[in-house]
Amino acid sequence: MPAPPSISYSITARLELPVGGTGVGELTAAVEHAGGMVTALDVTASGAERLSMDVTCAASSTEHAETIVEALGAVPGVSVHKVSDRTFLMHLGGVIEMASKHPIRNRDDLSLVYTPGVARICRAIADNPEDARRLTVKRNSVAVVTDGSAVLGLGNIGPAAALPVMEGKAALLKRFADIDAWPLCLDTQDVDEIVRTVVAVAPGFAGINLEDIGAPRCFEVERRLREQLDIPVFHDDQHGTAIVVLAALTNALRVVGKALPEVRIVMAGAGAAGTAVLKLLLHAGASTGAGAVTVVDVDGIVHHGRAELDPDLRWIAENTNVAGVTGKLPDALHGADVFVGLSAPDLLDADDVATMAGDAVVFALANPEPEIDPVEARRHAAVVATGRSDHPNQINNVLAFPGVFRGLLDACSRSITPDVLRAAAEAIARVVTDEELNANYVVPSVFHPDVHGVVAEAVTQAAQAVR
Repeated sequence: MPAPPSISYSITARLELPVGGTGVGELTAAVEHAGGMVTALDVTASGAERLSMDVTCAASSTEHAETIVEALGAVPGVSVHKVSDRTFLMHLGGVIEMASKHPIRNRDDLSLVYTPGVARICRAIADNPEDARRLTVKRNSVAVVTDGSAVLGLGNIGPAAALPVMEGKAALLKRFADIDAWPLCLDTQDVDEIVRTVVAVAPGFAGINLEDIGAPRCFEVERRLREQLDIPVFHDDQHGTAIVVLAALTNALRVVGKALPEVRIVMAGAGAAGTAVLKLLLHAGASTGAGAVTVVDVDGIVHHGRAELDPDLRWIAENTNVAGVTGKLPDALHGADVFVGLSAPDLLDADDVATMAGDAVVFALANPEPEIDPVEARRHAAVVATGRSDHPNQINNVLAFPGVFRGLLDACSRSITPDVLRAAAEAIARVVTDEELNANYVVPSVFHPDVHGVVAEAVTQAAQAVR
């Protein structure tokens, strides 16, 4: 089944067409016949015989957008003059900027913001380094750090190509938590060099957000930075994902009337996100009994007898699948209550889901294409979630990381413990009231007015309790 039109592939075509007649209707019909979706029609100029119009429509891919433009140009009397890709327009010159908090209008302002007045602030911080949090941007700043080795859906594309993602992350931190964030794209994938660089720049920040660093390297980078720094180090690919999955699963199990300690869970994916989700689910009360949790990776079910297990897979083998079940994903899925996919597209079909227990929960979170078409999954599962915005129940890390960092900065805490992560997940889950909860609404929208503040408060309380 072809992918539905998406705003991610939105274009605006500048057209000329004859005044009067059925031209506008033919344009709309042409877009729809080509599989697109018209989202706006704007007249930009009008004359006695010709009309200038901008047609904005959504496509499913770059190639599909080109097909739509060809269809528009084939309408009798229509001339296509210019086509703009709205996503590229959004990113022209980047999506973030630095702005001064104070106007610099005259010599007095200059003397206060910069020399000579700034020297007094420098001396104060030299005498008491803790004043940096009070007297500089440090108190509200986060570095978004990547090596570009594991960009979602794109893989190892390098630091320059990863910069738009880091800019977007910084924009979201500002939008949802009023945090000043700065992208740091490192031209190295060497663990020692990454750690050295982040430690060297850390004095200017109150937190570090690791992003799109490949496993297993990301685990060591995070561990070593947490050991060396006195500010929080949060790997969103791991812990942001884990928070939102736990929040969504908490509410999904409420929908089907099951409890986390009682359900059988199958997970596909044993990378950074999968391992973090597994650890948080176990901390939150998922059973470790026989058959309770089974993890599957590209080589099949993880079990003790598998050869050449790396340390991370060995930990998984020691903490799941105590019965030592072997085989592939469909073998693990029989009778399971919950499937959580953080792996690759098209691993399952409806027949596989049919083998699960009644009132099954399916989280197919591979992006941009999930492990199973959500429409197919809903044929047999009671609750289905994906990472996509064009289906209900989007598991989106934006629900977590702004509030998590806001809470940690407000608490002046470096503690990112399992209890802090769990507190964030429970806060997200609580935003969905009993009256609102249903199979198609197990997590709130990222634009919900309460979610980020509630998460921040819960994280602040949990972090302060660790002291």
